[in-house]
Amino acid sequence: MNAPLRLGKTWGLRRMADEAGHFMMVALDQRPPIANLVAARRGIAPADVGFDDMVAVKRLLVDVLGRPASAMLMDPNYAFPAALGRLPAHTGLVVTLEDHRFRDTPGGRLSHSIRDWSVEKIKRAGGDGVKVLAWYRPDADAAVVAHQKDYVRQIGDECRRWDIPFVLELLVYPFPTISGHTTDYVEAPEKLPPLVLDSVREFAKPEYGVDLLKLESPLPGATLPAPDGTAAHVLAQRCFDEMGAICRDADIPWVMLSAGVTAPQFLRVMGYAYAAGAHGFLAGRAIWWEALQAFPDLAACREALQAQGLQTLDSLATLTRHAGRAWTPDYSAFEDMHAEGELCAAYA
Repeated sequence: MNAPLRLGKTWGLRRMADEAGHFMMVALDQRPPIANLVAARRGIAPADVGFDDMVAVKRLLVDVLGRPASAMLMDPNYAFPAALGRLPAHTGLVVTLEDHRFRDTPGGRLSHSIRDWSVEKIKRAGGDGVKVLAWYRPDADAAVVAHQKDYVRQIGDECRRWDIPFVLELLVYPFPTISGHTTDYVEAPEKLPPLVLDSVREFAKPEYGVDLLKLESPLPGATLPAPDGTAAHVLAQRCFDEMGAICRDADIPWVMLSAGVTAPQFLRVMGYAYAAGAHGFLAGRAIWWEALQAFPDLAACREALQAQGLQTLDSLATLTRHAGRAWTPDYSAFEDMHAEGELCAAYA
């Protein structure tokens, strides 16, 4: 049976990929990481970081990295007003829905959307896709797990209603009782492959309506072994392969996030991911974090981005074109149409 008509979703995914069907996307929706960096350079508290500084950083990222990216991920708080007008016409636009101010409880993290923001507004504003980060641990309290599932399911329903791609990011996180706990995103020290893989397995179910999965490495990205055929390499690859098999069986394309690792470390992560069938990346800090260390000297940041940032993005693009799996849009439903008006009637 041919696929049902989801023309908005299909077109949105096409806009997010390059012509060959690879997703080579740059994230600049990060809010606490950039605010913390600005605060440290300004000698102020993160809560005191000004709107102008946040906007200036995000505008710079679009100016330098927007053209070679297949799509960019923007938040509506800062990036959207800062740089939408500077985004190249050929570059896709993915927009964040979730608020970074999650509720951290003893039993786990509770996600919610940005105030006064919705799937409908993202669609109306011209977004090609809706991105939601769901902090998730299958071993969290039952009420927390239920809340996170319901939240994702509701977003999936809204994305079906507005026929726009749903990009779901899944991240394991540390419980508040863990020593050295932080609400900043770092790879959880107790992160184990089953926590990551069971999360992917859950949200790959059709009931959530996910169109593209943005996934973290099932093992800490900073310590992945070299792909040298050793037992450690084979074991690590099996974890990626299992993640890829879950996505393949669910017929959901998937990309990798960088999770704050360095550029060389992320290239290694992507090597593992592409061997498992990944379709690309949606990464931020691995591409631009090093260059932003020169803040508040924006000219120096720009110079570093044009050198190191573009070089990293180019290296990722080269690897992606060589080893990544291409996504192909499915328009097979048109094959069953044989008369004028069938499309209009079928596209409910």
